[in-house]
Amino acid sequence: MSPSQSSSAPSPIVAPPASGDGAVGPTALASRAPHVPAERLVAEMVPPPRFQGARFDTYLPDPGQPSQAGAVQVLRTFASGIGWADAEAGGRRRWFSRAPKKPAAPKSPRGVYLDGGYGVGKTHLLASLWHATPAAPELKAFGTFVELTNLVGALGFQQTVRTLSAHRLLCIDEFELDDPGDTVLVSSLLGKLVEAGVALAATSNTLPGKLGEGRFAAADFLREIQGLSAHFRALRIDGEDYRHRGLPEAPAPFDDEAVRRAADRTPGASLDDFPTLLDHLSKVHPSRYGAMCDGITAVCLTDVQAVPDQSTALRLVVLADRLYDREVPVLASGKPFDALFSDEMLRGGYRKKYFRAISRLTALARDAKPLIA
Repeated sequence: MSPSQSSSAPSPIVAPPASGDGAVGPTALASRAPHVPAERLVAEMVPPPRFQGARFDTYLPDPGQPSQAGAVQVLRTFASGIGWADAEAGGRRRWFSRAPKKPAAPKSPRGVYLDGGYGVGKTHLLASLWHATPAAPELKAFGTFVELTNLVGALGFQQTVRTLSAHRLLCIDEFELDDPGDTVLVSSLLGKLVEAGVALAATSNTLPGKLGEGRFAAADFLREIQGLSAHFRALRIDGEDYRHRGLPEAPAPFDDEAVRRAADRTPGASLDDFPTLLDHLSKVHPSRYGAMCDGITAVCLTDVQAVPDQSTALRLVVLADRLYDREVPVLASGKPFDALFSDEMLRGGYRKKYFRAISRLTALARDAKPLIA
């Protein structure tokens, strides 16, 4: 399959410096530490720019993987079943209003879990489900696990329950089970939402220590969310990483001077020394990485090196995800992106995250090749 095309982009918090004659030069991501108000966290719980155009019709199943076409049919049916009678009658509601009382959730599964390796199109399908669900946009929410936990931190647990209970559907991309405390927190939240009749959909990552196929096993997901397992139907989606199916290899890294010249002549580009950027990421909460990229049209990095430790690597994964969501090309000098993570990291419990980051950064590096004139 192929990714959907963006139809919109987030409004910048800080306008990027101008470039060209008389310009002050490209901005640096390492100079940005945005504050993200709770209202924005809620309002932005929609599919990211890369997936604004995602629809079931634009998902191109691999003919050799029948599970992909099968998942589309199941999700179409699931979406049509979320059309509640009061979806339109309720009209537009304020984000922070108390949720109206709704019928008790039916006993049949009200959730789907998309089980598959990286690059098989799980996020595309999740976004397609969001778009296909017959409810007003403010009655549907879409976000990553990190964004959801940050929302709880910003609003508090009870207010988050009240806010999301007004929704028909909650889609959670990259459900993380790496932190037992966060898993219990989100499982408790989802339990409250199920009681309120909210339909759920999720994709997930690999548990620490889980090797093998580079995928997350549905049995592990259902076990970790404990009492919620009966509410989920698992859909296995097989296939290879579409981002590199039949495409040429990513361009080799460029030299520092070429990257700097490209940054200078590209309006809205950022320019960072890679080690300096990694250090800055440790000072900004990962939930703010998306806002940190607002208004950036291309990310230019010099002196790319292997990341020094796992904490740094996991922060870089989040940044790669946000850049990929926003379709921001990445131009780099130094080491190629497949050399970012050590062999030990690629054999460890977070291997799926690292392979996803390599896959996405490689795709963005391919997108950045036209910046070199």
